[in-house]
Amino acid sequence: MSSESVPLRVAIPDMVSPSYFPAIAAVELGFFKREGLDATIELLFPVTRTYEALRDGQLDFVGGAAHAPLYAFRDWTGCKLLCALSQNMYWFLVVRSDLGIGRGDLHALKGLRIGAAPGPADGLKRMLIDAGIDPERDNVRIAPIPGAHGAGINFGVTAAKALEDGKVDGFWANGMGAELAVRRGVGTVVLDARRGDGPKAGFNYTMAAVAATDALITRSPATAAAAVRAIVKAQHALKNDVQLAFDVGRKLFPATEAELIVDLIRRDLPYYDATISPAFVAGMTQFSRDVGILDGHPTYEDVVATQFAGLWKS
Repeated sequence: MSSESVPLRVAIPDMVSPSYFPAIAAVELGFFKREGLDATIELLFPVTRTYEALRDGQLDFVGGAAHAPLYAFRDWTGCKLLCALSQNMYWFLVVRSDLGIGRGDLHALKGLRIGAAPGPADGLKRMLIDAGIDPERDNVRIAPIPGAHGAGINFGVTAAKALEDGKVDGFWANGMGAELAVRRGVGTVVLDARRGDGPKAGFNYTMAAVAATDALITRSPATAAAAVRAIVKAQHALKNDVQLAFDVGRKLFPATEAELIVDLIRRDLPYYDATISPAFVAGMTQFSRDVGILDGHPTYEDVVATQFAGLWKS
């Protein structure tokens, strides 16, 4: 189906992430291949760099934060979302367990050092502002974690280790990083936006989604459609048999993370829905304007490749 002579490059900014896992599964379980596409999955961190590579023609598809194309595609010019990988903002705020901070107590973050990757950091900053906390005034120091930019490095796992080593007081990262910190007894979840913590607007700041350039969609709409079908089929397959996640994790992840991935995927299965709703896009575009990465007022059709919407529930 694809006219490319080399494998399609599908990149994600965090390999060991339950929210991006349907993209990994679509490649590793053969759903891209069954759609006639030869594809590879790779890690390219941080998410800002991932979308720059998409813009520069180095990648074919990116699975990442839905708002993050704006770091490379001004006002959504040249790029669109094809489908969701999982619904709602999917990062966790974890702090040192010895601080005794309760669930949802964002005001207790004042004076703390919070590790966050470029791109996702904007979601945390905005959530704090919406909760009445000014990170600068209240001295909430949000910054990247040293050493988290190397090839093959997973941010969430690195963040959990940094917390354990006392390099940060907390971190904002994926479910795997949060789970590792909690199970090691070094971290406590303060905020899980997807499950109702924090300001309600945070639900729609972003989600995990697949993006492609307008150039690819125009050049080969059949390839884009096949990619959407592969993602949707991977989501359905995981819902039908979550143990498939271990088969993939055992191949790609370190042993500890591979052992945990089934539990984390099972917890996230209700969010494995490819739909991108107008309400979500409205919330995401408002968030994008609030954090200064969007100037205009794009329509739903400017952001989403709606010609593939009929495939989201297939």
